[in-house]
Amino acid sequence: MHMTTGREHSADIPARRGGPAIRVLLVDDAALVRHGFALTLEAGGEIEVVGEAADGAAAVREVARLAPDVVLMDVQMPGLDGLEATRHITAAHPSVRVIILTTFERDDYLFAALEARASGFLLKNASPEDLVRAIRAVAAGDALLGPSLTRRVIDTFAGRGRGHVRRGLLDGLTDREREVLELMARGMSNAEIAGELFVGESTVKTQVSNVLAKLRARDRVAAVVTAYDGGLVAPGG
Repeated sequence: MHMTTGREHSADIPARRGGPAIRVLLVDDAALVRHGFALTLEAGGEIEVVGEAADGAAAVREVARLAPDVVLMDVQMPGLDGLEATRHITAAHPSVRVIILTTFERDDYLFAALEARASGFLLKNASPEDLVRAIRAVAAGDALLGPSLTRRVIDTFAGRGRGHVRRGLLDGLTDREREVLELMARGMSNAEIAGELFVGESTVKTQVSNVLAKLRARDRVAAVVTAYDGGLVAPGG
């Protein structure tokens, strides 16, 4: 299994300079793991760990109480597991981004996480740099999936009999928005799309936002699935 570390989409996302810290909630049933993550994340000063939770039910309560920007969510926990907690959180708090953290390279976890509307998926053995990149990426509105992992998602979710619905949504895009979506489907970041189209990155960011809104997509991965399922992009294209 290809494990994306966030390098594919977020290496070009700069650290926040002088702005508010990214507020993070840590969720893991192991106190030592939470402590280690907290030390790692707060070392650079751009991330603030605002709270911790030892199980899914506590995570749901703490999100409602603390309103974090990003939740780092373990999967296997007693009581309410991380995937079910993610479903509750993303449904009740759409602006909160969830990164699933796991020690297991299992496709069922990955796809369940995406169906729960998680914004990213990372293994716990990722480097500290990759973990910080991941948080920056999802806080900036990107999904933490690289091109090859996006292909796995597309192969699983696309073609479920909703092609006509997808095509109808695609009809609402302008020519430039379609072009941007095609480049998104190639795994390009906003900065790379800007370079390809010879426009400013702020312009691309606006166009990506327009694409997501018109396709009713929560993030880039959902938009790319729509592009494939609706026939705008061909597999292997």
